[in-house]
Amino acid sequence: MQFKDLGLAEPILKALAAKNYENPTPIQAQSIPPLLEGRDLCGIAQTGTGKTAAFALPSLDYFFRNPKPTPLHSTRMLVLSPTRELAAQIADSLRDYARFMRLSVQTVFGGVPINKQIRGLQAGVDILVATPGRLIDLIEQRAFHLNGVEIFVLDEADQMMDMGFILPLKRLVKMLPKQRQNLFFSATMPKEIAE
Repeated sequence: MQFKDLGLAEPILKALAAKNYENPTPIQAQSIPPLLEGRDLCGIAQTGTGKTAAFALPSLDYFFRNPKPTPLHSTRMLVLSPTRELAAQIADSLRDYARFMRLSVQTVFGGVPINKQIRGLQAGVDILVATPGRLIDLIEQRAFHLNGVEIFVLDEADQMMDMGFILPLKRLVKMLPKQRQNLFFSATMPKEIAE
């Protein structure tokens, strides 16, 4: 199977070709078709198997086929990550895959002046990659809201629930619109976290 067999939009296939990516990994081949249908998904695969592309590519395809103005002070796609390093990596990958699309990708995490992040989010952003703590800070300062979220991604779901993020996660999920696509990706899924 090749990426072109999955029915992804042309700008995404062009970005994949520019990176010399032809064949999807198993997690990508299994995840992309149901995600293109708009289904929720929990994908489990080892680190380094291409989980970011597994959720990024169908999400970008959704944006291509459903163009909308970016919601002010909000985002159409929220990706939560446990660490700033991982958030930065995910955002870089998303920018790479969306290089032939006109989409904005921003990151927010601690250790960076919050006022700069507030200014960067005022006009809204198509895709936001965030750590939970800083995102809650922005929401509490009324600088951002989650009303525009259409796609919600929890990356490294096992770590997110293991590292004491469960309370901030529960808070954030309550703020999300009821109608949305949910994508959970993880390297492992211990029984207590699955529950």
